[in-house]
Amino acid sequence: MIHHLALFQLKPEVASSEVETMMRQTRSQLLKIDEVLAVQCGRAVDPTGEWGFFFSIDCESLDKLTICQENPIYLKYIEKVLKPHTSNSFRANFQTEPGRDLR
Repeated sequence: MIHHLALFQLKPEVASSEVETMMRQTRSQLLKIDEVLAVQCGRAVDPTGEWGFFFSIDCESLDKLTICQENPIYLKYIEKVLKPHTSNSFRANFQTEPGRDLR
């Protein structure tokens, strides 16, 4: 299992209500992708922190993650939901099952 984590800096003009909308859109859109097994997202508890928003998805393998990230739904989500509201990001992938082939 692969856990993909993405952290985002919010643009200064992004209102709290917009972050709420981002959270709803993240869940509703990314769960439409067959390769996505689970989605989590949220806002930072500390509003002065560097990373104001995150989402994470679980996929069966690195290959499935690649398929997910090439899916038109995912690409549209990045363009329409994230890019207008964020200025920078950090992404990392984690293996959650020891000893399993990640491909």
